[in-house]
Amino acid sequence: MGLANNINLLMPSGGPRQSINLDDTLDFGARPEVQTCTSWKAPIIWEGMFDPNLYDQKHIQGQSSVALTVFAVGRYLEAYLKTFLTSAEQYFMLGLPVTYYVFTDLPEKVPKIELAPQRSLKIMQVEKHPRWQDISMMRMKAISDAIESEIHHHCNYIFCFDVDQEFKGRFGSEALGDSVVLLHAYYYNLPKENFTYDRNPKSKAFMEMGDFYYHAAVFGGLLENVKNMADACHLSIMEDKLNGVEALWHDESHLNKYFWLHKPSKLLSPEYCWDESIGNDTNIHVTRLEWAPKHYGILRDQQQPFSTEVPWDTREPPGFVSSAVKKKILTLPTY
Repeated sequence: MGLANNINLLMPSGGPRQSINLDDTLDFGARPEVQTCTSWKAPIIWEGMFDPNLYDQKHIQGQSSVALTVFAVGRYLEAYLKTFLTSAEQYFMLGLPVTYYVFTDLPEKVPKIELAPQRSLKIMQVEKHPRWQDISMMRMKAISDAIESEIHHHCNYIFCFDVDQEFKGRFGSEALGDSVVLLHAYYYNLPKENFTYDRNPKSKAFMEMGDFYYHAAVFGGLLENVKNMADACHLSIMEDKLNGVEALWHDESHLNKYFWLHKPSKLLSPEYCWDESIGNDTNIHVTRLEWAPKHYGILRDQQQPFSTEVPWDTREPPGFVSSAVKKKILTLPTY
């Protein structure tokens, strides 16, 4: 077991410390309408399954500390970073030491955010690639390099986020684990044949079928495990490049392949990253992180001035689901 699971408890009587697995305290029957455990016994975290005070208390006692990485390259910095960081200060891992690692090509434009005690921000300068697909795929190498050179000196856990999101509710220590992935909001209750794995046999990300469809907007775990995943995905991406191949959804396709071969220890429900445009879903009891409105045409076109008032672009972003599939999502039975 990793640091996330085994926490020493000091007994109220003052007796000897006892070690418990925090995930053993989860109430898997609290949400009978959804799947709360995988076939390999990894929990799927939904509201109502956990005691937030118990998790927080034990992680504070265990001196857990968390790195949050986020990439804000080009116009994504201006459009999203301030909202992302200020909302993280309200809801992300409160009570634990947190270091924000902002990867950007525009370090001078990173907004100054008032941070709570035990929370800090470090800027990691990265190169801006001409294609957004390359930015997406090269973040795996940047994360791995940062863990090795910097993050391991300060933190024992890491969570990696897309910047075009806003925290809306508690995103706390119950999410910590050895290796943690997120169920994609659009696919979590669709049949597996609808999952958009890369089905090109020439790609290292090739999959015919898997367990779930994971969203690369959020993933995390112990530093060693996330570094192993990032290294494996980067290697697969570079092999594809040498062979003139590009995976369907870029680093997300490689992430899905990795976690099919190396099962994650904890899954986060779509409550941990929801898109309000999906509409009402009675399974979502709380929205902890929300997709921000996307303006891909302007964000990725360096010749146009940035404005949030422009029409949304019609090109398909990573993880895109057509309106027809969206309509099916809420009409299909859940697990």
